[in-house]
Amino acid sequence: MATQHANSDPKNVSGPRARLENLLRQPGNRHCADCGSPDPKWVSLSTGVFICIKCSGIHRSLGVHISKVLSVKLDEWTNEQVDALAEMGGNIAVNKKYEAYTPGNLKKPNPNSFIDERSDFIRRKYEKLEFFNFDEQALLCPYPAPHRRSSSSSTSSSSHDKKHYEKQATRHRIGIAFRNSWGRKESESKNSKKANSLVAMVEFVGLIKVNVVKGTNLAVRDVMTSDPYVILALGHQTVKTRVIKSNLNPVWNESLMLSIPENIPPLKVLVYDKDTFTTDDFMGDAEIDIQPLVTAARACETSNINESMQLGKWVAGKDNTLVNDGIITLVDGKVKQEINLRLQNVERGVLEIELECVPLTQ
Repeated sequence: MATQHANSDPKNVSGPRARLENLLRQPGNRHCADCGSPDPKWVSLSTGVFICIKCSGIHRSLGVHISKVLSVKLDEWTNEQVDALAEMGGNIAVNKKYEAYTPGNLKKPNPNSFIDERSDFIRRKYEKLEFFNFDEQALLCPYPAPHRRSSSSSTSSSSHDKKHYEKQATRHRIGIAFRNSWGRKESESKNSKKANSLVAMVEFVGLIKVNVVKGTNLAVRDVMTSDPYVILALGHQTVKTRVIKSNLNPVWNESLMLSIPENIPPLKVLVYDKDTFTTDDFMGDAEIDIQPLVTAARACETSNINESMQLGKWVAGKDNTLVNDGIITLVDGKVKQEINLRLQNVERGVLEIELECVPLTQ
């Protein structure tokens, strides 16, 4: 009987989801890279580590320029993303570089650590790169922070990394555009310390999955068209969609995840036109009150409702930017809300967005 040989290319044997599950089962990946909690369900694609739900919220607050967080189960993965994750080597290999020079008296967080302990460690590890081994030829972090400790043997490498960071900072630090859009003055020495202390006190009560569906009749910023993208901000977290080239009616259909702080702030939505050589142009903003959605989701968690039904709505009015009422529904056990937003502080434009409230247990 002839033996059928398996295809040597693992991408042809199984899809990205199965490949991701295989990575998760490898030694070291079965526990959170930052606190050691078992069975992590989240990934920092930027740094290549598997992390727990509590640490993932802090990673999101760092910004996508430092740590882009994806869910093992809730996000759609591509083979290219799994390839990039596999090449970084997993939690053990990554920690050897990001925790290479951890002081002996530094206490690494554990599964029961308070939020401020996690936040302090994670920021020092990934944002400030205090423990990073810059002697490695292949740096895992694409945009190294300028403030870091380095040995004399890595002086030239650190200098090169700093120049690279400063060159890339304007383009990649999308949080700067977000802060400027609300007219906040940049005072890094004071604001960064204040922001870090505020983030350290934040507890997360759930997750919100935001599907940026499309834009309609957006403003012109490049002679006759625009290259729009969307920034979402919730508390100190910011995420962004991809850029759609030369389109005033872009279709993103792109889902992004944010952690919901205990004191629930509005979800801020900003639209920008991407420019290569100049500052990105502002194309409008809006705010979404997610409190009704969260309240409905909490009620469903404690009930035995199984059938699809309307749970409530966010009523369109003069005090918000809704084009029509944002209906909250329970569909297949998921609490969702469809919203059409009229952009503000701009001549025109509407965004269609779908929200889903996700329990922390997922």
